[in-house]
Amino acid sequence: MDTPTTPWRAPLLWRAAQLLARAIVGLLGRLEVTGDVPARLRHGPLILAANHISPFDPVVLSAACRARGIHPRIMATGGLFRAPVVGPLMRRAGHIRVDRGTSSVHQSLDVAAGAVAGGSVVLVYPEGRIGLDPGMWPERGKTGTARLAFASGAPVVPVAQWGSHEVLPYRTPKGMLRGLARAILRRPVIRVHFGAPVALHDVYPGTPGAARRATDRIIDAITDGLAPLRPDEPDRPRHVDPGRPMETTRSHRRQRSG
Repeated sequence: MDTPTTPWRAPLLWRAAQLLARAIVGLLGRLEVTGDVPARLRHGPLILAANHISPFDPVVLSAACRARGIHPRIMATGGLFRAPVVGPLMRRAGHIRVDRGTSSVHQSLDVAAGAVAGGSVVLVYPEGRIGLDPGMWPERGKTGTARLAFASGAPVVPVAQWGSHEVLPYRTPKGMLRGLARAILRRPVIRVHFGAPVALHDVYPGTPGAARRATDRIIDAITDGLAPLRPDEPDRPRHVDPGRPMETTRSHRRQRSG
């Protein structure tokens, strides 16, 4: 059990899986990791908040985190935990199950808050799903990440990624083999950037709209980190996945400072 006096330590299984992730990403693309996480935060307590663009994201982020000496516990969809082989491995590695669309999703936040308070690094996707924005920019986030930050008091580091959508299609496993073969031949550049912790010191939990304001700041920070990763694709991505639906109902509008 995680307690403030016994910080969570990544199991050997998870550390080995991160090594494997780095090898897989190296086979399928060219990983470029920029930015960093302060040394004092790398072992937690810390929340990593990343944009979600592809089923391949967990592999990419596992590899990128290893490059920065971080072993995060990932908040992942319940479907992975129900899988025959992957599920037990996810549980043994210490990852956190999220059953989206059910009442138990709040329990997941409680588990994550306890993990962070116990000294873990927890990786979350604030959008709550693979984004469907036509330009593949971060969508309007769910407030769970902000509530996790409020409950744990841990800093939030934004993580922007680009390129993983060129490896696995949205409807994986449909089209997966074709996507992998294309990636091996083309080896797309996959970029990950760790930004500076998001300033939430002036957002007070319990005040009206606090969770929404904090969420918007987190999404803004991810968006700011993403823009330099795709300088020649400012509006729409070059690589278009025909199986990926598009939706504008959750488009995020960048908040202006001041």
